[in-house]
Parts: sequence; C-alpha cells; structure tokens
Amino acid sequence: MLELAGIIVLGILAQWVAWKLKIPAILPLILIGLFVGPVSTLFSEDGSQWIQPIFNGEKGLFPGQNLFYFVSLAIGIILFEGGLTLRRNEVKKIGPVIIKLISLGSAVTFIGGGVAAYYIFGLDWRISFLFSALIIVTGPTVITPILRNIPLKKDVSAVLKWEGILIDPIGALVAVLVFEFISVGGDAGYTKQALIEFGKIVLIGFSFGISGGYALYYAIKRKFIPHYLLNVVALSVVLLIFVESDVFAHESGLLAVVVMGMFLGNSDLPSLKELLYFKESLSVLLISILFILLAANISLDDLLLVYNWKTALLLAVIIFVLRPLGVFLSTTSSGLKVNEKAFISWVGPRGIVAAGIASLFGTKLVEQGVPGAEYITPLVFSVVLVTVLLNAATARLIAKLIGVFLKSSEGILIVGAAKVSRLIGSYLTKNNRHVVLVDTNTNNIDTAKNLGLEAMNANIMTSELTDNIELNDIGFLIAMTGSDDINHQALKKYSKTLGENGAYRLMNSQEANVERSLLNSKGEVLSTTHDYLGFTQVAADYPSIQELPLDSHEKFLKLLRHIEQDDNVVALFLKDEKGNLDFIQNPEEMEAGPGYHLVYMGKPIDVEGVVNPGIVNKDRGSNLA
Repeated sequence: MLELAGIIVLGILAQWVAWKLKIPAILPLILIGLFVGPVSTLFSEDGSQWIQPIFNGEKGLFPGQNLFYFVSLAIGIILFEGGLTLRRNEVKKIGPVIIKLISLGSAVTFIGGGVAAYYIFGLDWRISFLFSALIIVTGPTVITPILRNIPLKKDVSAVLKWEGILIDPIGALVAVLVFEFISVGGDAGYTKQALIEFGKIVLIGFSFGISGGYALYYAIKRKFIPHYLLNVVALSVVLLIFVESDVFAHESGLLAVVVMGMFLGNSDLPSLKELLYFKESLSVLLISILFILLAANISLDDLLLVYNWKTALLLAVIIFVLRPLGVFLSTTSSGLKVNEKAFISWVGPRGIVAAGIASLFGTKLVEQGVPGAEYITPLVFSVVLVTVLLNAATARLIAKLIGVFLKSSEGILIVGAAKVSRLIGSYLTKNNRHVVLVDTNTNNIDTAKNLGLEAMNANIMTSELTDNIELNDIGFLIAMTGSDDINHQALKKYSKTLGENGAYRLMNSQEANVERSLLNSKGEVLSTTHDYLGFTQVAADYPSIQELPLDSHEKFLKLLRHIEQDDNVVALFLKDEKGNLDFIQNPEEMEAGPGYHLVYMGKPIDVEGVVNPGIVNKDRGSNLA
C-alpha cells in the first residue's frame, strides 16, 4: 500500500515541480523513478529497491505479467488522447513542412538511427531498427513546456507543436510494425509470414478503431449515455477496443485506439471538449505513475550496459547529425530562414511514447531471448533523458544566440469575437499584426475563421490560453466582450502574461459618467467614449475602419476632440510613418506629425471641416463660424 500511494504522491509532486520550473514533467518523473528504483539499492540495508515494479517473478508490485498489462493499457489511453487532438482541418493548414517532417524527417531518423546503432553497438539489424523506430517520436508533452516560455515566431512554434502531435501515433505505428517483424519473423527475419501479420495489424487496428469510434459517437449523439457517465463509458470503450483488437491481432490495440481517437476528434460531438479534458487529466495521472514505474524497473546492470563512449557517440549522431539532416531536407523551399531551421533542428526531445513503448517491447523481446534486446530500454531512456535535459536547459539560450527569440511580443489577443472584434481584428491583420480572437460562441468563431482570421474556441477562465505555445508572441490584450466581469477577469488573469506590453478593456456602463481624464489615467480603457453597446452600434451602422492623415500634433488633438463629440465615431489607434500602431492613451503626451494617421471606426469625417471650420464653411458659402 505504501509503495502504491508513494508512486502517486511522487508522480503528482514531479508534475508540480515541472510546472514550477517550467520543464517537461518526464524529466523529474524519470529521475524520481531511477532514484527510488535502481539507485536506491545503493542506500538500502539489504540492497533491495525501495520500489520494485518487476515484470516477471512472484515479488514486487506487479508480479508476473501484470506490469506489462498495466503499461500496455496506460499507453493505449495516452495515445487515444493524442488521437483526439488530431484535427483534419488543422492538419491541412500546417503546410508541406510538417508533412515532410513526419515523413521524410522520420525516414532519415529511422534509417540513420538504425545504421548508427548497428555499426556503433554491433546490434542485430532488427534490434537496431526497432531502436530507431522508437526514437522517431518527439511528442507535445515534452515540447510544449520547453517552448511555452520562449517567445518565437508563430511559424516556428507551430511547426514544432504539430510535428510533436502528429509524429506520436506515426512513431508508435512504425515501432509496432518493426516489433511485429521481429516477433513473427524469428530467425528467418523479414518473411512472408511477417508481412501477413503486418497486414493483419493494420487491417484489424483500423477496423476496430473506426468501428469503436463510430459506436461511441452514435451512442453519445443518440443520448444513450447519461451525461454523468459519459467520461467513464468513453474510457471503458477505449479499453474494450484496445483489448479486443489485440485479441484478433497481437499489438494492433495501439493502432486501434489512435484511429478511434482521430475519428472522434474529427467528428461533430458537442461533448468532445469535455471528453478531451477528462482524458488529459487521466493521462497526467497515468503518465505520472507510468514513468516512475518504468524508470524504477530499470536495473543498475541496464544502466551500466549503456554507460560507455558508444552511447555518447550514438547520442551525438542522433542529436547533431540525424535531426538537423531531417529538418533541413524537410524544410527545403519552405520559406523558413536558416536560423529558424537551425532552432527546429535543435529542439527534438524524445518523450513519453518512446520511453513507454521501449519498456514494453524491450522487456518482451528479452523474454523471447532475442539477442541485443536488453539494449532497447536503457538506450531509449538515455536518448529521452539527454534530449529532454539538453533542450530544457538550452532552448532559450540557443533561441537568443541564433536570433529566433522575439525581443518584443507584438501579437494581439482579442477576447470576444463579435462583429466589432472581427472588424478590428481584420484591420490589424492587414497591417501585419498577429491577431488571435478568443470566444466561447462557436458561431462567432466560425464567422471569424471564414473571414480568414485566427480564432480559438476557448474559455478565458481556464488555462487553455497560457498552455498554448502558438500564443508566445502575444504581447497585447484587448477584452471586448459584452460582459464587464469577463473583461475585468481577462485583464486580471492575463495582463502579465499575454498583455505585458498593454492590456485594455471596454469601459463599463458605470464608467460612462466618469471624467475622461480619470479613465485615461487607469491606462486600461480602450475608449473613453464608447462601451460595448456603443462599439456594437457603430460597427452595425458603419462597419469600416478609416485612416485620417495627420501633419501635426495639434491636428491630432483637434480630430480626437471632434470624435469625442460624435457617437457614430470611435478612435482606435495612432499609426506612425513606419506603419506601427499605438493604442491611444494620454493623447497629449503622444507623438504625432507628418506621415502619421489617426485610425478610427465609424462614419467618414470631413477632416478640413474639423481642422479649419471657418475656411471650409466660407468656401461652401455657409454663414456658420
């Protein structure tokens, strides 16, 4: 009981430490597992491990094959959750770079890693290529924490994020197929029987995955499952599909759950986000338990087996040769700069799927007596530890040294995607600003996307935004919803992270009667003349954003005073001669002159009539002064 409770407590503690130190959780998890496992034999009185998972034998937390079964099911659930995140429409947007990275880049790692393992360690070709298949996988759980606090160009972050998400199931599938070749082929190697077994795995895996996904989709859509049982029923179906598929074709369960997750992730299930949240929470718990167990299951003999110069040479080939080669071949004619390609080459940490499947397959092949199989688990764990530690420690420094680190975050996050937000977002996008609209209203989000805007269906009360590495270049925040509470909460929660250069909100109805100089002094009100209803009315009557040329600071102030008296016009930004945009706060202190423009939304303004009213009226024959 003490060991089981200790694993859970230590696992969650490792997750908290990772969050606090902003590093991938897999690093403290594996280190804790090694400490309470093989390293603890150096401290215990009888030379036993503090935690002994054990795959075989009568003693330990999981005697016999029980640990093997637990690891299999846990990895199946983790891969299902990964499959849920793969959206067909998002994959289309990522372009040929990602497609090449997960195909050509994976092929370079697979072939190059296999050849390197064969010649450096003298392993059998089959074991060498199983190792190389396992190290194809990077994974979002290790890349996201590394990149979350590094402001990067959006394209670079997106490439790394999507490579990690997409390559998880691909690497797992390749590893499964190679493992099956080894298991079925025996001494004969790549035989006809092995090819037949391959076909069975693919056929059964896809069939069960799609069937299970459709069955669960149908049951949820028809409301056969009560809401309070939704998550646990989904979990039971995933386990059922995994086991049934495995019965018909051994090791096809992993493929089946990935396919099932992809099917549901691309469906129109209204409860998909809730299901994803549950699976994410479950995955965190399983990962926490899993990697302490797997690391603890490694013996000191396994560690000493790879504690030599050969391992160092193999790691050097993987990190400094194969990863850059795969990235540069995959990004040819991509538009990415050399320094951006170099940074992507540097960030390639291996993660959870690699380590988990390595333990699964390595132990099984050792049991089968396959020569060299004892190297699989410790070698893959070495790759995971070194790449995660290296990238976590140096990614920020490397980004600064090679010039991909954004010195200033100029992106703009607009909370609320109603018509007025879409108008402002479109204008800012046309002026080369990275704009992201956030809303919980799916109709607003869909409309924004149809206009070519980047929009997210997210709740600002959760941690969705801070966890999104594609928002790393966001430095300005505008809260423009119809709820004063949400606008205030958005600034309170995100002003220091996503609004470090400026966080603004709409004034509320109570502030409409407050002296404008007092509102300006707060430095957070977007407009001192219009609240949400005022903005909405102007956007409905005059849905366009105009630019007024300026030649002096005096003209700028005169135009602002005129705008303040007109409910059909609202001032937004001051645009300088280089095209840079500033929010209008304390206009008396702002610089404005030739080449500048006042940006506003609303009806057209007669500039000359405002600046020189007497002259204009005289020319028009008017008696108005």
